[in-house]
Amino acid sequence: MSRALKLELREIDVSYGASQILFGVSIEIEKGATMALLGRNGAGKTTTFRAIAGLVAPSAGQILLNAKAINGLSPYRIARAGIGYVPEDRQVFPEHSVEDNLRIAKKPGAHRQVYWNLQRIYEVFPTLYSIRQRAAGRLSGGEQQMLVIARALMGNPELILLDEPSEGLAPIMVQQIARLLLRLREMGVTIVLAEQNLHFCQTVATHVTIIDKGQIVLRDKAENLERDAEITRRYLAV
Repeated sequence: MSRALKLELREIDVSYGASQILFGVSIEIEKGATMALLGRNGAGKTTTFRAIAGLVAPSAGQILLNAKAINGLSPYRIARAGIGYVPEDRQVFPEHSVEDNLRIAKKPGAHRQVYWNLQRIYEVFPTLYSIRQRAAGRLSGGEQQMLVIARALMGNPELILLDEPSEGLAPIMVQQIARLLLRLREMGVTIVLAEQNLHFCQTVATHVTIIDKGQIVLRDKAENLERDAEITRRYLAV
Protein backbone atom coordinates (compact mmCIF):
# COMPACT_ATOMS: atom_id res chain seq x y z
CA MET A 1 0.00 0.00 0.00
CA SER A 2 2.75 2.48 0.84
CA ARG A 3 6.38 2.78 1.73
CA ALA A 4 7.82 2.46 5.22
CA LEU A 5 5.87 4.63 7.65
CA LYS A 6 6.64 6.15 10.98
CA LEU A 7 4.67 8.81 12.84
CA GLU A 8 6.41 10.41 15.81
CA LEU A 9 5.22 12.88 18.40
CA ARG A 10 8.18 14.29 20.29
CA GLU A 11 7.47 16.05 23.58
CA ILE A 12 4.52 18.06 22.31
CA ASP A 13 2.68 20.58 24.46
CA VAL A 14 -0.74 21.90 23.44
CA SER A 15 -2.77 24.67 25.07
CA TYR A 16 -6.16 26.24 24.50
CA GLY A 17 -5.73 29.81 25.63
CA ALA A 18 -4.34 29.77 29.16
CA SER A 19 -5.23 26.09 29.69
CA GLN A 20 -2.51 23.58 28.88
CA ILE A 21 -3.96 20.25 27.76
CA LEU A 22 -0.94 18.17 26.67
CA PHE A 23 2.35 18.00 28.54
CA GLY A 24 5.36 16.55 26.72
CA VAL A 25 3.42 13.87 24.82
CA SER A 26 5.68 11.44 22.93
CA ILE A 27 4.26 8.62 20.76
CA GLU A 28 5.66 6.46 17.96
CA ILE A 29 3.57 4.51 15.46
CA GLU A 30 5.13 2.09 12.97
CA LYS A 31 3.70 0.95 9.65
CA GLY A 32 1.02 -1.74 10.00
CA ALA A 33 0.38 -1.18 13.71
CA THR A 34 -3.02 -0.59 15.26
CA MET A 35 -2.37 1.59 18.27
CA ALA A 36 -5.06 2.47 20.80
CA LEU A 37 -4.71 5.77 22.64
CA LEU A 38 -6.66 5.04 25.80
CA GLY A 39 -7.86 7.39 28.49
CA ARG A 40 -10.84 8.81 30.30
CA ASN A 41 -12.89 11.74 29.00
CA GLY A 42 -10.76 14.88 29.09
CA ALA A 43 -7.47 12.98 29.25
CA GLY A 44 -6.18 14.57 26.03
CA LYS A 45 -6.95 11.98 23.35
CA THR A 46 -8.86 14.23 20.95
CA THR A 47 -6.41 17.09 21.44
CA THR A 48 -3.59 14.72 20.48
CA PHE A 49 -5.43 13.79 17.29
CA ARG A 50 -6.23 17.42 16.51
CA ALA A 51 -2.55 18.28 16.88
CA ILE A 52 -1.53 15.50 14.48
CA ALA A 53 -4.17 16.60 11.96
CA GLY A 54 -3.08 20.25 12.13
CA LEU A 55 -6.28 21.54 13.71
CA VAL A 56 -4.40 22.86 16.74
CA ALA A 57 -0.77 23.94 16.86
CA PRO A 58 1.61 22.52 19.49
CA SER A 59 3.34 25.20 21.53
CA ALA A 60 6.38 22.95 21.94
CA GLY A 61 7.75 19.73 20.48
CA GLN A 62 7.61 18.18 17.03
CA ILE A 63 5.32 15.93 15.00
CA LEU A 64 7.11 14.00 12.27
CA LEU A 65 5.81 11.78 9.48
CA ASN A 66 8.55 9.72 7.88
CA ALA A 67 11.16 11.96 9.57
CA LYS A 68 9.64 15.16 8.13
CA ALA A 69 8.09 17.71 10.48
CA ILE A 70 4.38 18.25 9.82
CA ASN A 71 3.45 20.41 12.79
CA GLY A 72 2.79 23.92 11.56
CA LEU A 73 1.41 22.69 8.23
CA SER A 74 -2.20 23.45 7.36
CA PRO A 75 -4.67 20.56 7.75
CA TYR A 76 -5.07 20.02 4.00
CA ARG A 77 -1.31 19.68 3.56
CA ILE A 78 -1.14 17.16 6.42
CA ALA A 79 -3.96 15.22 4.76
CA ARG A 80 -2.03 15.26 1.47
CA ALA A 81 1.07 14.04 3.32
CA GLY A 82 -0.84 10.89 4.24
CA ILE A 83 -2.85 11.42 7.44
CA GLY A 84 -6.54 10.51 7.33
CA TYR A 85 -8.67 11.79 10.21
CA VAL A 86 -12.09 10.50 11.27
CA PRO A 87 -13.42 12.83 13.99
CA GLU A 88 -15.62 11.77 16.86
CA ASP A 89 -18.80 13.34 15.44
CA ARG A 90 -18.43 11.55 12.05
CA GLN A 91 -19.45 14.55 9.89
CA VAL A 92 -21.08 12.86 6.90
CA PHE A 93 -22.63 14.94 4.14
CA PRO A 94 -26.22 14.12 5.14
CA GLU A 95 -28.04 15.07 1.94
CA HIS A 96 -25.62 13.21 -0.30
CA SER A 97 -25.73 9.48 -0.98
CA VAL A 98 -23.28 7.03 0.53
CA GLU A 99 -21.54 6.73 -2.83
CA ASP A 100 -21.33 10.49 -3.27
CA ASN A 101 -19.75 10.78 0.19
CA LEU A 102 -17.12 8.29 -0.95
CA ARG A 103 -16.51 9.93 -4.33
CA ILE A 104 -16.05 13.35 -2.73
CA ALA A 105 -13.01 12.02 -0.81
CA LYS A 106 -11.36 10.25 -3.76
CA LYS A 107 -7.72 11.20 -4.27
CA PRO A 108 -4.35 9.50 -4.74
CA GLY A 109 -2.04 9.09 -1.79
CA ALA A 110 1.07 11.04 -0.86
CA HIS A 111 3.16 8.95 -3.29
CA ARG A 112 0.42 9.00 -5.96
CA GLN A 113 -0.64 5.49 -5.00
CA VAL A 114 -4.25 4.48 -5.58
CA TYR A 115 -4.93 1.38 -3.55
CA TRP A 116 -8.41 2.32 -2.35
CA ASN A 117 -11.15 2.85 -4.93
CA LEU A 118 -14.90 2.22 -4.93
CA GLN A 119 -14.50 -1.41 -5.96
CA ARG A 120 -12.12 -2.22 -3.10
CA ILE A 121 -14.20 -0.21 -0.61
CA TYR A 122 -17.31 -2.21 -1.50
CA GLU A 123 -15.37 -5.47 -1.20
CA VAL A 124 -14.23 -4.58 2.32
CA PHE A 125 -17.46 -2.77 3.30
CA PRO A 126 -20.25 -4.84 1.69
CA THR A 127 -22.85 -3.12 3.89
CA LEU A 128 -22.05 0.17 2.18
CA TYR A 129 -22.58 -1.36 -1.25
CA SER A 130 -26.11 -2.42 -0.33
CA ILE A 131 -26.98 1.13 0.81
CA ARG A 132 -24.84 3.06 -1.65
CA GLN A 133 -27.76 5.16 -2.98
CA ARG A 134 -29.15 6.02 0.47
CA ALA A 135 -28.71 9.53 1.85
CA ALA A 136 -25.95 9.48 4.47
CA GLY A 137 -28.12 11.41 6.92
CA ARG A 138 -30.57 8.48 7.00
CA LEU A 139 -27.98 5.91 8.10
CA SER A 140 -27.70 4.42 11.56
CA GLY A 141 -24.79 5.45 13.75
CA GLY A 142 -22.93 2.25 12.94
CA GLU A 143 -23.48 2.66 9.20
CA GLN A 144 -22.25 6.24 9.39
CA GLN A 145 -19.15 5.09 11.24
CA MET A 146 -18.40 2.57 8.49
CA LEU A 147 -18.96 5.30 5.90
CA VAL A 148 -16.56 7.81 7.44
CA ILE A 149 -13.85 5.16 7.83
CA ALA A 150 -14.33 4.15 4.20
CA ARG A 151 -14.37 7.79 3.13
CA ALA A 152 -11.03 8.36 4.89
CA LEU A 153 -9.58 5.36 3.04
CA MET A 154 -10.71 6.81 -0.31
CA GLY A 155 -8.00 9.43 0.19
CA ASN A 156 -5.39 6.61 0.18
CA PRO A 157 -3.79 7.71 3.47
CA GLU A 158 -0.62 6.32 4.99
CA LEU A 159 -2.32 6.25 8.38
CA ILE A 160 -5.82 6.87 9.71
CA LEU A 161 -6.81 8.45 13.01
CA LEU A 162 -10.14 7.20 14.41
CA ASP A 163 -11.56 9.24 17.28
CA GLU A 164 -13.88 7.15 19.50
CA PRO A 165 -15.10 4.79 16.73
CA SER A 166 -17.21 2.69 19.14
CA GLU A 167 -18.86 5.58 20.98
CA GLY A 168 -22.65 5.59 21.04
CA LEU A 169 -23.03 2.40 19.02
CA ALA A 170 -25.13 -0.63 19.90
CA PRO A 171 -23.05 -3.65 20.99
CA ILE A 172 -23.73 -5.52 17.74
CA MET A 173 -22.45 -2.55 15.73
CA VAL A 174 -19.37 -2.27 17.94
CA GLN A 175 -18.64 -5.91 17.07
CA GLN A 176 -19.02 -5.14 13.36
CA ILE A 177 -16.65 -2.18 13.61
CA ALA A 178 -14.17 -4.37 15.50
CA ARG A 179 -14.29 -7.02 12.74
CA LEU A 180 -13.80 -4.30 10.15
CA LEU A 181 -10.73 -2.89 11.93
CA LEU A 182 -9.26 -6.35 12.30
CA ARG A 183 -9.64 -6.89 8.56
CA LEU A 184 -8.00 -3.54 7.84
CA ARG A 185 -5.18 -4.49 10.21
CA GLU A 186 -4.70 -7.77 8.31
CA MET A 187 -4.52 -5.73 5.10
CA GLY A 188 -1.67 -3.67 6.54
CA VAL A 189 -3.56 -0.43 7.20
CA THR A 190 -1.90 1.65 9.92
CA ILE A 191 -4.50 2.78 12.46
CA VAL A 192 -4.47 4.94 15.57
CA LEU A 193 -7.71 4.98 17.54
CA ALA A 194 -8.63 7.10 20.54
CA GLU A 195 -10.92 5.14 22.83
CA GLN A 196 -12.30 4.62 26.31
CA ASN A 197 -13.63 1.14 25.56
CA LEU A 198 -10.87 -1.13 26.87
CA HIS A 199 -12.44 -4.39 25.68
CA PHE A 200 -12.86 -3.01 22.16
CA CYS A 201 -9.21 -1.93 22.08
CA GLN A 202 -7.96 -5.26 23.37
CA THR A 203 -9.84 -6.88 20.49
CA VAL A 204 -8.48 -4.73 17.67
CA ALA A 205 -5.20 -3.11 18.78
CA THR A 206 -1.63 -4.38 18.59
CA HIS A 207 -0.31 -1.70 20.95
CA VAL A 208 -1.77 0.60 23.59
CA THR A 209 -0.73 3.98 24.92
CA ILE A 210 -2.51 5.38 27.97
CA ILE A 211 -2.87 9.12 28.44
CA ASP A 212 -3.94 10.69 31.72
CA LYS A 213 -4.26 14.41 32.45
CA GLY A 214 -2.42 15.23 29.26
CA GLN A 215 0.58 13.00 29.91
CA ILE A 216 1.55 9.56 28.61
CA VAL A 217 1.63 7.14 31.54
CA LEU A 218 2.03 3.76 29.82
CA ARG A 219 3.06 2.20 26.50
CA ASP A 220 2.75 -1.54 25.96
CA LYS A 221 1.51 -4.31 23.71
CA ALA A 222 -2.26 -4.69 23.86
CA GLU A 223 -2.01 -8.30 24.99
CA ASN A 224 -0.18 -7.25 28.16
CA LEU A 225 -2.73 -4.71 29.34
CA GLU A 226 -5.39 -7.12 30.54
CA ARG A 227 -2.88 -8.64 32.95
CA ASP A 228 -2.33 -5.30 34.67
CA ALA A 229 -5.50 -4.73 36.69
CA GLU A 230 -3.93 -1.91 38.71
CA ILE A 231 -3.13 0.17 35.62
CA THR A 232 -6.61 -0.43 34.29
CA ARG A 233 -8.22 0.62 37.59
CA ARG A 234 -6.02 3.68 38.04
CA TYR A 235 -6.25 5.20 34.58
CA LEU A 236 -9.26 3.72 32.80
CA ALA A 237 -11.95 2.91 35.37
CA VAL A 238 -14.81 5.40 35.43
